[in-house]
Amino acid sequence: MVESEARYGWESDFPLFRRTETRIIRGRLEAFIRDASIEQVRAWQASIPQLQHEIGEVLDRDAAAAGYTAILEYELPMETRRPDVVLLVRGPVIVLELKGKDAPSQADVDQAAAYARDLQCYHRACDGRRVVPILVPMRAKGRLGTRSGVEIMGPDAVDGAVEELTTSASEPAVAAHDFLAEAAYRPLPTLVEAARELMQRGDLRRIHRAAATTDPAVAELSRIIHEAAAKKERRLVLLTGLPGAGKTLVGLRTVHAHFLDDLAVPRDGTKPTAPAVFLSGNGPLVEVLQYELRAAGGGGKTFVRDVKNYVKRYSSRRNHVPPEHVLVFDEAQRAYDAEQVQAKHARTHGFEAGKSEPEHFIEFADRIPDWCVVLGLIGQGQEIHVGEEGGIVQWRVAIEGSENRDAWQIHGPPALATAFAGGSTGFVVCADLNLDTEIRFHLASDIHRFVCGLLESAQECENATIAARLERDGYHLRIARDLDCCREYLRERYAEDPGARFGLVASSRDRDLEGFGVPNGYQDTKRVRHGPWYGDAENAEGRFSCRHLRTCLTEFGAQGLELDAVLLAWGTDLARTRGSWSIARARAYARRNRVRDAFQLRLNAYRVLMTRGRDATVVFVPPLSALDETFRYLVESGYREL
Repeated sequence: MVESEARYGWESDFPLFRRTETRIIRGRLEAFIRDASIEQVRAWQASIPQLQHEIGEVLDRDAAAAGYTAILEYELPMETRRPDVVLLVRGPVIVLELKGKDAPSQADVDQAAAYARDLQCYHRACDGRRVVPILVPMRAKGRLGTRSGVEIMGPDAVDGAVEELTTSASEPAVAAHDFLAEAAYRPLPTLVEAARELMQRGDLRRIHRAAATTDPAVAELSRIIHEAAAKKERRLVLLTGLPGAGKTLVGLRTVHAHFLDDLAVPRDGTKPTAPAVFLSGNGPLVEVLQYELRAAGGGGKTFVRDVKNYVKRYSSRRNHVPPEHVLVFDEAQRAYDAEQVQAKHARTHGFEAGKSEPEHFIEFADRIPDWCVVLGLIGQGQEIHVGEEGGIVQWRVAIEGSENRDAWQIHGPPALATAFAGGSTGFVVCADLNLDTEIRFHLASDIHRFVCGLLESAQECENATIAARLERDGYHLRIARDLDCCREYLRERYAEDPGARFGLVASSRDRDLEGFGVPNGYQDTKRVRHGPWYGDAENAEGRFSCRHLRTCLTEFGAQGLELDAVLLAWGTDLARTRGSWSIARARAYARRNRVRDAFQLRLNAYRVLMTRGRDATVVFVPPLSALDETFRYLVESGYREL
């Protein structure tokens, strides 16, 4: 046996696995999984002899198989998921998922595909090596075909599949000790997990794929900030990126991963706890992060702060000076215009009206002695609130209106150069300040293109081509007109993964979903506590977890956050009518005169809702005739019916 810190129930070469008594292997598995159910133990008792027989068949025909390895109940490091069987053979890594059925469900297929995808994406020993998922309904016979890249077969066909996969392979089998090394598997953390790691360890686990796309931006930000400090200058830095490209992670790392510790400056005989602060106008994001990090003290407020309260504090008295030299503003393109700021702060004592949030922030930064940097994190197509439609130009206006405008320099990616051209302040172009690779979605890299094509009414065949590529890369687009069918799929898909988070989301402007059991009305959604909804386990006290699929969040509660999968209830507020999108049935805005483009706000809302799931997006389309064309369009664009 290989000694390792990794957790697994059984590991041995093929010959030892073949000749070991079933009761001994089963005993090892029971000792490893102490809470195994009676049904699970019976499943092991039934499946182990069949696996031993199939592996024996491989040994009888292939002398090299004596060096192959069988691993049962391998627990993915830093997770709770366990593939049933991993075979380390010549050439590929084979993942077997066993089900006590005659035929598998779509959830079974997608679960097996996800195991292979994550090993391919995050396991060092699988880098550049094929990972083959095989789903084995234990009561089936022979080969049943391939679905979503997963081979499906009865146990009697496993030996033949292994033989085929290894016959022409030239790569030697992965060594068991390399595969089982604790550091070999490093999954990309969710935003909440990343925040927890930064708070507890001061840094993030290194994931090669994510590091390759975000490290250059972090390095450039650190360089600009240190240069501003050394030269005693003022800088506005704008970092852009696709949804899911890691903008918020970059901002959190900049503030909390010790890159700037050497810049903490004493103020009035004291030293600030950090030279930078992370601010967000996204109330649910702030609530969730503070809820998750409350144990660290201060209610999590030292980690992330609310923009509204920050503006309230420093706009009420001009002699209040922020103690930090670096102000990080998440979702800077959504900053409120002057009218919306006035609406939010009209009752604040001493508040000076007539300024947008960017103007307030630049004015606050001007108070900071010696030097300062304002970092704006900018997403694309994410403006969903009234008052957020002013866009990037507000930051240019803020700088040009500063009393110290000659002291400011602006840094940003090439795409923003035009917006700042001809201004009185210099604009420094840096390609590293744009994140153009989606990392939220594991191996899949075209979610943004797919969603844009769908919402911008590209031809269904074009969308379907991208959807097929997403399916191949392990991202699942599913659809049904029965809400319970969608719920059952997600519950089955994640039944063996209690750490997974999946939840119900819907547009805030729909007026019909409540009649189909989707509580997306204002009174229902305002009662949802975002921290427990995103963070609590299914059996937690209060039963507020999103996994119950009872409560719903709208685009306002989902933006900037993520789930493993979302159940998106599609509303009549954005419906296909004669080949185009229509918002004719959308709820009207209370202050219509403040809305510049209601149609664009609806598109942006669905853009947010369709990019929240890391593994999958499951769409429920109510059985209304008004949504028949919408359903057909989504199916023809690549969503697969459950």
